[in-house]
Amino acid sequence: MALAVKPRSSLDGQHFHVVIIGGGINGVAIARECARAGKRTLLVEQNDFASGVTSRSTRIIHGGLRYLEHGELDLVRESVRERERLLRERSHLVHPVHFLFLLNENSQRSAMKVRAGLWLYQKLAGKKASSVGEMEMARVQRALDAGHQWLMLNFEDAQCEFPERLVAEWMTEAVEAGAVVRNHCEALAVDVTQGRARGVLLRDRITGKDQRVDAGWILNCTGPWVDRICQRSTVRTSKPLLGGIRGSHIVLPRFSGAPSAALYTEAADGRPVFVLPWNDQILVGTTEVPDTGDPGRTAPSSQEIEYLLRTATNLFPKAKLSVQDIKYAFAGIRPLPNSPGDKPSAVSRRHFLHDHTAEGAARMISVIGGKLTTAASLARECARKIGLHVEEPKAIAVGPGSSLDPILDQEVIEIAQAGSVSEETARGMMEWHGQRAMDISRMALVSAELRAPICPHTSHIVAEVVEAYRKEFAVSLADVLLRRVPVALGPCWSESCSREAALRIGAVMGWNDQEFGANLEAFETERAAFLHKPSRHTSILEAAAD
Repeated sequence: MALAVKPRSSLDGQHFHVVIIGGGINGVAIARECARAGKRTLLVEQNDFASGVTSRSTRIIHGGLRYLEHGELDLVRESVRERERLLRERSHLVHPVHFLFLLNENSQRSAMKVRAGLWLYQKLAGKKASSVGEMEMARVQRALDAGHQWLMLNFEDAQCEFPERLVAEWMTEAVEAGAVVRNHCEALAVDVTQGRARGVLLRDRITGKDQRVDAGWILNCTGPWVDRICQRSTVRTSKPLLGGIRGSHIVLPRFSGAPSAALYTEAADGRPVFVLPWNDQILVGTTEVPDTGDPGRTAPSSQEIEYLLRTATNLFPKAKLSVQDIKYAFAGIRPLPNSPGDKPSAVSRRHFLHDHTAEGAARMISVIGGKLTTAASLARECARKIGLHVEEPKAIAVGPGSSLDPILDQEVIEIAQAGSVSEETARGMMEWHGQRAMDISRMALVSAELRAPICPHTSHIVAEVVEAYRKEFAVSLADVLLRRVPVALGPCWSESCSREAALRIGAVMGWNDQEFGANLEAFETERAAFLHKPSRHTSILEAAAD
């Protein structure tokens, strides 16, 4: 069987009430809000949705414990409120995580201040958090460096292992509300005439054709590319709006003694660092390094990789971790407001909406900052800024964390039976696709090719890929395997997995030999540019394991 992907129609000459440039989590959330308010909305993204900062984050939905250090109580309240809303509304993607705050005799933060901060954090959350069990705490204690006196303090936050999936769901809901979305469609410039932004010049990277659309409002949600859009559009700001800060992560295998709880601790320089169970691996991050380079080419430096690896080896010396253990490293540019002279850790994580009227571009707004947790509240604020009527969601009734997991065994059984797939496959589909899992399972019943696993190491099936192409606007193999059905982020993915997946997907999509080769090559190129394998010949890193 072969499934053709519907070609995209031209946008040239069309008028939209709102044009949003940038398809990360903020841009997609704003597009959904504007479309739901009844406005004709266009969302364009130069690469793929969620392929920029969103996919390079620490993947935590948190209330902002560290923001308490800088006195940003309002930001903490907003973050906690949005965290609880996501836990309830997207509970298949966002789930509670138990954290241990680790301190030792060398920590720069005092135990008294941390205890007070955690008490206040819990009060702002308005609920009693469940805690890590004594057995797990004892297991972590045994694995930690025995040369230190460790204090372990409990708190609770949340994790979204795959924010790419959250973006895909919000994008689908935006389209259902009437939005038009285009990935692989670059905004060349905003057309500014007579003191007002009036349209956007676009280049469809799939067809190579240039197009122009008219717009009532233009929202620049391009994250670390915000200043570049302004420069291309001759919108002269008095100073750069952003001060880019690179954050890097390393991914390790689940080593002996690896915690099942998430850890929040200090690196040697006192910076907060997370050690998180993620996707059957361990995610360690992050760094804060000024970076004014091309956001599309950002990569973790060897110094950052060393810093993160040394942090892990100092915590868990018995694991004997070395550079060879690093599965891959990745980096992204945080689009923080330009704050010359401030330490990166002191720059506010609050978002700002910059109106360009004073710069001769009325009805153009640039979004500065923002994070996974508060994307929905940013979207509501942005919609109100352009005059849309947006009601604040009803208050969340906060309850115990254990009630937030909705994945019921009976639903998994029904999905498995509907598609004649295993319960493991059904559970995996439900965790990534939520309510749409049943539709995907029914589609899988059509053929054995659709029920086949994407590669031999995963329970996720080819039917999920077809859904990504048909209903989630995937264009390339990387759009699918890195973001819509992100099996290529898994612990055992290799070049042989890429080839096997491309063969199985190509058979269903009807690719010829040339299309198969082009898809596979483009996928491997994008994956290598995103997920960096550190050099095995870095002596400094090797020394970290000694």
